[in-house]
Amino acid sequence: MKNILVPIGSSENSINTLQYAIDFAHEVGADVYVLRAYKAQSKAGTMIDVSAILERESNLYMRSMINSVDRKGKEIQLISAKGNVVDSIAAVQKEIGIDLIMMGPKSNSIKEEVFLGTTSGSVVKQSNIPVLIVPESYAFKPFNSVLTAFKTGVVNKKDALIPLEFVKREFNPVINLLLVKTPGHTEEDLVIDASLEGLKSSLKITENATTFQGVLEHFQSHNPDMLCVFRRKRGFFKKLWEKNTILKKEFHCSIPLLVLSGKS
Repeated sequence: MKNILVPIGSSENSINTLQYAIDFAHEVGADVYVLRAYKAQSKAGTMIDVSAILERESNLYMRSMINSVDRKGKEIQLISAKGNVVDSIAAVQKEIGIDLIMMGPKSNSIKEEVFLGTTSGSVVKQSNIPVLIVPESYAFKPFNSVLTAFKTGVVNKKDALIPLEFVKREFNPVINLLLVKTPGHTEEDLVIDASLEGLKSSLKITENATTFQGVLEHFQSHNPDMLCVFRRKRGFFKKLWEKNTILKKEFHCSIPLLVLSGKS
């Protein structure tokens, strides 16, 4: 894992997310890139270069963030991009290659009832890059136990497991697999891919209406310090991801949530 991207908004938790990313990167020897996207509305009849002003303000904001954290001797790269966050991330990915995105759950949302705000929710839903959602005020610590939940053992997209394999190599945690048999499951779903099988410390098979409900039922018994799920059209957030914003009453995670890039 070489490059970690940290998109930041105006959330008070942005400094904490950035510090978490730096601490993580320091532990594993990765580089950190900070991204702030801005939108410029053109105004007819004005001579003012609004985009230049917003870019300058964006850079100043990011520098103030950098000055507020312990950089641990790392050189943090700043990226100011015109446009929305998802498109900006895609452009950065094309330019330098991003291995992992780290974000706070609420991004720019200030509503207490929100778990994933519009910005963070859209990144999790639309980006093909793995995302680690860092809880508010959560300090980095090595991972000792990872709960990986899924409803099919089939992994067609082989590079989907790269972040989990990396966590296994770097931190050597216990990785507990939770296979949730949902209505309409097939015998093929119960066959665990060899790459996923090779990562497991244990396997639990349960029957629930959704993968999400399976996690809720078995979360406490596993007591993980990371939850890992797959981004799939019919996966963990099948219902939740119909919209970008996710409320805490629908789903809330008090530990880092690793969303892999997908199975197919």
